[in-house]
Amino acid sequence: MSAIILDGNKIASDIRGEVAAEVKTLTAAGMRPGLAVILVGNNPASEIYVRGKVKSCEEVGVYSEKHTPPDNISTEALLELVLDLNRRDEIDGILVQLPLPSQVDAKKILMAVDPAKDVDGFHPVNVGFLSTQRPGLVPCTPEGIIEILKRSNIPIAGQEAVVVGRSDIVGKPTAMLLINGNATVTVCHSKTRDLPGVCRRADILVAAIGRAGMVTRDFVRPGATVIDVGMNKVTERAEFDRLFAGNAKREETFRTKGSTLVGDVHPEVAEIAGAITPVPGGVGPLTIAMLMVNTVRAAKLRRGKRVPELAKA
Repeated sequence: MSAIILDGNKIASDIRGEVAAEVKTLTAAGMRPGLAVILVGNNPASEIYVRGKVKSCEEVGVYSEKHTPPDNISTEALLELVLDLNRRDEIDGILVQLPLPSQVDAKKILMAVDPAKDVDGFHPVNVGFLSTQRPGLVPCTPEGIIEILKRSNIPIAGQEAVVVGRSDIVGKPTAMLLINGNATVTVCHSKTRDLPGVCRRADILVAAIGRAGMVTRDFVRPGATVIDVGMNKVTERAEFDRLFAGNAKREETFRTKGSTLVGDVHPEVAEIAGAITPVPGGVGPLTIAMLMVNTVRAAKLRRGKRVPELAKA
């Protein structure tokens, strides 16, 4: 038996198409959604992420701005930029690309973002809305996970779900969304006793721990759905052999690039799972697609009541 591969690229592409149609309608009504991205300094990985976000805005017709203050900026100066973006009506979403330089108080900056424009869904106000099932902005990766399940016709209600990882960005909000979808949810972490045994109970297993190939076949009940949120770079030969021994395609990549990407789930799990997300091409593409969804949602929640026919949408 081999698992069904849940194609995140295809699902993300479908969502972007839906968002583009919605943006067209909003723009025609004089309400083009707008996103501002703040990228401090010159972190190469952050620059790649931001480029992807800006490109996605262009594809779906969302107005976007990129603000690039120098990496020696003070907390006060960055705060001023955020407050200025809060005041601008045509900006619906504000995204502060993390990590921020060490001299900047990141918590203070994130708390300063208007919750109605917090398209990352990290503000305590939006966390509260999520936990009490009120309309708000939901973190992009967890919401992307739910979209993968729904659009792949994998039931959530009544299922046993196990989330490995308890971060504020992925683990906790994913657990909350699954609870809201009527799953029975267990959240695991480094102190969990008999982690493989707990994971084996899952109909839906979400791995979000940031450790390469940690979830092996003895963590997975045959036929379970496995969602791999991890994105780890493997550069050591011994680690590569543990994960990809005998995989000619991966061997070629490793030899030419000196590294390859792997999730938190060992590739062998695909032999016993019922369905699995690949890495790359699984959860990752959904994160930016859901950022576009959140920007449109923010525009409608903030400005929709001023456009009568959109308030009903």
